[in-house]
Amino acid sequence: MAPFLGTDGKYHVAYDIVLSNAARVPATLASLEVADAKNPSKVAVAYSGDELLKRVRGLFGYPDRVTNLTMPPSAGRIVYIDFATESARDIPATVAHRLKFAGASGPASRSPEPVEYLLTTHSLSAGPLRVIKPPLRGKNWVALNGCCLPETAHRVSDAPIDGTITDAQRFAIDYKRFNDAGSFYEGDRTKNESYVDYGAEILAVADGTVVATLDTEEANEPGILPANDPNRASKITIDNVDGNHIIIDIGGGAYAFYAHLIKGSLKVKVGDKVKAGDLIAQLGNTGNSNASHLHFHLMDGQSLGSSGIPYLMDSFELAGQVPDAVFEAADDFLSGNFGSGRAAQPQPRKDELPVNLAIVNFPG
Repeated sequence: MAPFLGTDGKYHVAYDIVLSNAARVPATLASLEVADAKNPSKVAVAYSGDELLKRVRGLFGYPDRVTNLTMPPSAGRIVYIDFATESARDIPATVAHRLKFAGASGPASRSPEPVEYLLTTHSLSAGPLRVIKPPLRGKNWVALNGCCLPETAHRVSDAPIDGTITDAQRFAIDYKRFNDAGSFYEGDRTKNESYVDYGAEILAVADGTVVATLDTEEANEPGILPANDPNRASKITIDNVDGNHIIIDIGGGAYAFYAHLIKGSLKVKVGDKVKAGDLIAQLGNTGNSNASHLHFHLMDGQSLGSSGIPYLMDSFELAGQVPDAVFEAADDFLSGNFGSGRAAQPQPRKDELPVNLAIVNFPG
């Protein structure tokens, strides 16, 4: 997975690996180091203790939290790797992973012993990243659930689909807009129409061909996440989890995914050709969503069984950063002052990806 430049001025790397314990005894992880495959003594990042634990999940990702670093026999774990550097030159072209644990040292082991492996090389030089246009217009957009920490939902959305564990949403962003007072809504917060961004125009980020759409899902009531509603959770499928949506093949093996759109707002159908900047739909609150927003990501295939890929946005302004505490304190209606972290003067940015909770202004 190629590194990308974030709005924090750092070059980010984000990917995940799957560990399996195929032995008869438990394996307890002690540490994981990401090292230069050509020079293993050069370590890019190391995790242990609580820092490692927060990056480990069961094989179903986000909801499959674990409480310790022990893998029972015949069990597996996903480890979410992320690190950032000041310069792209500091990122190895290929990395290897040094794993230290207490487990089986051989096929006949009957009790855990100290073990160290250098395993699983991973290429970080996948070629140039796609550069796209913004999917929205205007100021005061917040990049919610953005890359790259494992505390964000998209980063740990791995799921078993079509026989493989994958995460199409690895680099996804939920764009949500606040008003000049810093609020996401005005008036009755139980009405979609009260939200500043509801109905916003959504734009094609590049020239391409529409390969999939869904336009059948009704709007949700704000403040209620369908996955948490026993009466609705059972009706969520891989096809409707992101509500009304559009998938566009933008060439070069990349597909743009736009989700949670207003029913009846789609301006395109399968087979249509689009140009960058074309109006394609309106921002809504459908699918597994508790408030209006645009879920956007790129992936390497035309279904959610694909892998998410990083990208860069060609031109926008960085207008600040929402404090972590503000987002953490927000209720299910996303109440709060999300404009408290606005900068006095927005900064022009080019060919970067907004990181989690960045406040951005788009042209138009």
